[in-house]
Amino acid sequence: MNNTMNETINETINESEFDQQFDHYITKNIRDYYKRRIWGPAVFLLLLIVLSFFLPLRSLVFPTKITNAGKISTLYNKNQSYVEVTLHDLYFTGYTKEWLGQRNGYYYYTIISDRGYIVLLDPKTCDQGISTIEEITIDAKIVQNSIAASSLMEKLSTDLNWTNESMSESFSSYMLDEPASSGWFTKLFVLLLTLFVLYAVLHLLICALSIAFPVLSRPCRRLYVYGNPKKILEEAEEELKTLPQLATEDMFITQHYFIETSSYGVAIVPIKEIVWIYKYSTLHKFLWHHFSISYTLYITANKRRYIRCPKNTKSDIDGIIDYLAEANHDILVGFNEKNRQKVEKMQGDYIFLQKFFAFLSKKV
Repeated sequence: MNNTMNETINETINESEFDQQFDHYITKNIRDYYKRRIWGPAVFLLLLIVLSFFLPLRSLVFPTKITNAGKISTLYNKNQSYVEVTLHDLYFTGYTKEWLGQRNGYYYYTIISDRGYIVLLDPKTCDQGISTIEEITIDAKIVQNSIAASSLMEKLSTDLNWTNESMSESFSSYMLDEPASSGWFTKLFVLLLTLFVLYAVLHLLICALSIAFPVLSRPCRRLYVYGNPKKILEEAEEELKTLPQLATEDMFITQHYFIETSSYGVAIVPIKEIVWIYKYSTLHKFLWHHFSISYTLYITANKRRYIRCPKNTKSDIDGIIDYLAEANHDILVGFNEKNRQKVEKMQGDYIFLQKFFAFLSKKV
């Protein structure tokens, strides 16, 4: 009798441990998955913040507006090299800048507070080098001690019969370079940087929301085509907690659901909605040495939902396929052209293109 009581107690303890292990198991894995994914955008944004202390990234995207060139040195020292500046009375020096055989800039000079400044203008801005410009507002990059500007100063000193010392005293060591700020390469860089930042911020927000509210995560939101995602998640959690019908390392089958909780993602699929399952093998090798073979389970469900469960063993996937095929006799098993065409017809894939081509053929 004591042995019977001990066995009953052990069974109760095992069931309790099982319940604790799978209590909110899907929710925990959703949170863990997004906790891993949140590091990427967080590190990227942190890196941009650090780089902004050494590179003029902020002023590149949002140029500082100034009304004269008197603040150039201050802005340059504050790492705000890109500015939007209004200049008056610019005079063409007679010299241009060429790159790859094309003229891409015209050198002008202007006097501000008894000090000269060299300004490189885009050909379109200065109408291919007009002699004087009364007023102009440009986006430009502040450049200090430019080799091109130094060479230009030497030529100007020769033209004006000035010494290099007098030119250095009369002209600032800072110049304004418009093509460096408004060129296509800079615009492309700003566009890509903006897109990357927006993507990182959006990704960070999605991860944070998914960690705080797992029902708002993508695996749960994808369930809305089958009903209320919150109720489906709760039902799947309860079935998995009670006792799964079949369990591998990261795939589970309960009474009504197929569940995946791997490092590659989390998926919940109602078994009655599955229409096609098959496996695909991948040979892992380096040069001529074969290391191993891994298997990927592919699941196609109604409403164009596609699940991919990579890097599993053959026995695990075979067990999952056999059980799902037995649980739902309408599921197509195996990859072949016949099954592919059936699923394509059921899902309505390419139906728009088929109608479009049919329309074109009639018109032609």
